[in-house]
Amino acid sequence: MTLLSVNLNAVAQLRNRRDLPWPSVTGLARVVMDAGASGITVHPRPDERHIRRTDVYDLSAMLRAEYPEAEFNIEGYPTEDFVALIEVVNPQQVTLVPDDPSQATSDHGWDFVGKGNFLTSVVQRLKRSDRRISLFCDPDAGIAGVTAAKATGADRVELFTGPYGACFADPDRAAKELAALAETSAAALSMGLGVNAGHDLTLDNLPAFQLAVPGVAEVSIGHGITADALLHGFAEATRLYIAALADK
Repeated sequence: MTLLSVNLNAVAQLRNRRDLPWPSVTGLARVVMDAGASGITVHPRPDERHIRRTDVYDLSAMLRAEYPEAEFNIEGYPTEDFVALIEVVNPQQVTLVPDDPSQATSDHGWDFVGKGNFLTSVVQRLKRSDRRISLFCDPDAGIAGVTAAKATGADRVELFTGPYGACFADPDRAAKELAALAETSAAALSMGLGVNAGHDLTLDNLPAFQLAVPGVAEVSIGHGITADALLHGFAEATRLYIAALADK
């Protein structure tokens, strides 16, 4: 079964609009964990426009104390500050992304061939027996891309599903994006890499993704689940996404 990790960046971004302590990032983490989520994802950026370093520490402490089986997944570009944060917090999973700090959100995967030496050095530095390393991966990376990703020593790749989510209303384009995702996922799995996925996944497009791309271990969902939480509440939205992941 594909597990759900809830990304709380949008919650933090809403909180940061005002100098107030709510909505509470840790409070909503408890809500989604109690509703059945398997973990929490955050992407702390240098400008702290959503998740702050203090959030990372608070979430880590809360999850370890109250949800010891939960997975804490921290995403980010591997600057020295980011690496230092990881070494202090020691999350169960680190997802490395090739973002420029000024980007609004992640919009492409790594150039595994061109950045292979760099990624290998970072993976070797961060990987531990109790810490998994995942690399953000373009949907059309294919065999060549995932072969280079495997060579870095990473444990998983995370499929960038943004292009699929953006064209879901166009069946022909969506089918092409799903085919690319399925090919890349199958290549990764055949090499012993685990596969995660994330970006613009919704209740509407998850079932087709699940059917077309089997074997995905975990999806990280933030914007979509936060939008649905405005209608349903966070607990019910979490349950709806878990049900969608099981619907195949």
